[in-house]
Amino acid sequence: MSITAKDVQHVAKLARLNLTPEEENMFTGQLNAILQYAEKLKELDTEDVEPTTHVLHLSNVMREDVARESLPIEKVLLNAPDEEDGQFKVPAVLE
Repeated sequence: MSITAKDVQHVAKLARLNLTPEEENMFTGQLNAILQYAEKLKELDTEDVEPTTHVLHLSNVMREDVARESLPIEKVLLNAPDEEDGQFKVPAVLE
């Protein structure tokens, strides 16, 4: 597969880019180089390679979900800039 200047013009039109002829030639060469590299990757033997979603093994490191007592409301409200009736008081956002 090869990219032509006409392909580059089409993509530029879709992206609403105004390319100069020099830019069209440059992008044609760059896109063809990318496609050649992708073709080279097809030569790799991946028969014994297990499909993965990531190159490294990932696992979530989470603590056990154990029910426990909440903090007392008095202790929680110690850090509140303002409180009223045992709740955080915030400035009104609606008029």
